[in-house]
Amino acid sequence: MKKQILLVPLLYVLTSCSDIPMISSFPDVPKELKEACPALKEIDSSTTKLSVVIDSVIDNYSTYHGCQIKVDAWNEWYNAQKKIHDEIK
Repeated sequence: MKKQILLVPLLYVLTSCSDIPMISSFPDVPKELKEACPALKEIDSSTTKLSVVIDSVIDNYSTYHGCQIKVDAWNEWYNAQKKIHDEIK
C-alpha cells in the first residue's frame, strides 16, 4: 500500500514536468563587443613633409583593416551561433 501511495505523486511530478516549455533566448551582444572602431588619425594641415603624411596613412590603413577583421569575424561567429540556436527550437 505504501508503494502505491508514493507512486502516484511520483508519477504526477514526472508527467507534469514534461509540460513545462523550455524557452531560451539567445543572449545579446555584450557592450564591449559593440564598441566602435577607433577614430583615424588626421593630418595637420600645416604639414609639409610627405613622410608625415605617409606615416599617418599607413597607421590609418592598419587601424581600419585591424578593426574590420575583428568586426567581420565577430559578426560571422555570432550569426553562425544564432543560426544554430534558432535551428534547435
